[in-house]
Amino acid sequence: MRVNQQRLRSDIESNAEFGAVPTDEGRGRTVLTGSEADRRAREFFCERLRDAGLSITIDEVGNIVGRWEPESADPDAAPVATGSHLDSVPEGGIFDGPLGVYAGLESVRAMQDAGIEPVRPVEVVNFTEEEGQRFGGGLIGSAVAVGELGVAEALDIEDADGIPLGDALADIGYRGDGRVDAADWDAWIELHIEQSERLEDAAVPAGVVTSIVGLSRCAVEITGEADHAGSTLMDDRSDALAAASEFVLDVERATNERNEVSETAVGTVGKLEVSPNAPNVIAGKVDLTVDIRDVAYDSIEYVIDEAEASLDRIEAERPVEASLSHPWDRKPVEMSERCRAALHDAGTDADLETLDLHSGAGHDTMHVAAVTDAALLFAPSRDGISHNPREWTDWEDCADATRVLAGALADLATE
Repeated sequence: MRVNQQRLRSDIESNAEFGAVPTDEGRGRTVLTGSEADRRAREFFCERLRDAGLSITIDEVGNIVGRWEPESADPDAAPVATGSHLDSVPEGGIFDGPLGVYAGLESVRAMQDAGIEPVRPVEVVNFTEEEGQRFGGGLIGSAVAVGELGVAEALDIEDADGIPLGDALADIGYRGDGRVDAADWDAWIELHIEQSERLEDAAVPAGVVTSIVGLSRCAVEITGEADHAGSTLMDDRSDALAAASEFVLDVERATNERNEVSETAVGTVGKLEVSPNAPNVIAGKVDLTVDIRDVAYDSIEYVIDEAEASLDRIEAERPVEASLSHPWDRKPVEMSERCRAALHDAGTDADLETLDLHSGAGHDTMHVAAVTDAALLFAPSRDGISHNPREWTDWEDCADATRVLAGALADLATE
């Protein structure tokens, strides 16, 4: 099979115009779910699906599925599916999500051009609200597709202005009917940019993911007492931010300790809300989040235990109160051996080297893997940059990774 690099590039560059943002370097876009940019991106995708002869269904949460069902395929056979998402973070790049969507479509076109006769239908999917920038915490479309989140519950999720997801989808004409059921798929493969530098450093065009890290997110509240920065002596202070600073360093220390056992363990305090957040007022309260990830779940448990111990120590040593809740917890997810083998075999057939590696980010595949055989394929990211207008994957790398994807899909669809 031959992948048409120019056709793939044209699709991705055309998609990049929807929600395009001015930037001094690179190409940026902002495509929030239910926005005008989202509507235009979805319409263009549907046009390209129709151009390739795929039928289209849209479910109630806006998931779009293009289905290729040639005469050779048994319409009752479980389909092989691929895809990703078209939404973005604010001022994100042009490859995160769209590469997987349009590589999936290009894979179908490559099979059509090569005269491949699959015995299973092939479906190309755009999942709704993967990034979680407007509604909820992300991965909404795939969560609904695997039954982890109910349709009604998803449609009721509100944005910061109180607008429910269901209304936002209806406003742009993409609240459909029914529910995509990922459990009906025989297999799923998602192509995504790596968002790291391992493939680039190894000069390898495609990475076959072995597992997706587990992820736990903790919410921490540290309460002291707001007071005047000039008239309150140091010994009389109950400084919540100073206490939080100790906690942040303790999380870093605990994660570094765990790296001696598992080098893939990472821990991050990336969000703090300081109150009252004034230059001449001692901080009275700090709310922060801790993001902990690893392919080994015991690493996550270790860092959480150390974080709780840190708060106990800080409460004993400082006049503050602290609490930790654990609202979000996901175990590591292993990828399907069958799908991984298909990807490696496709790389060999295309004379392209493939590399085994883990994924430090979630992606929709972490949901889909719970209900069917699933795999995740990476294309190189220049300098590992993502969620940024400087995010870049060379067009040749996009095409090479798509060749691997197309070969694997063809293999699975003709089994």
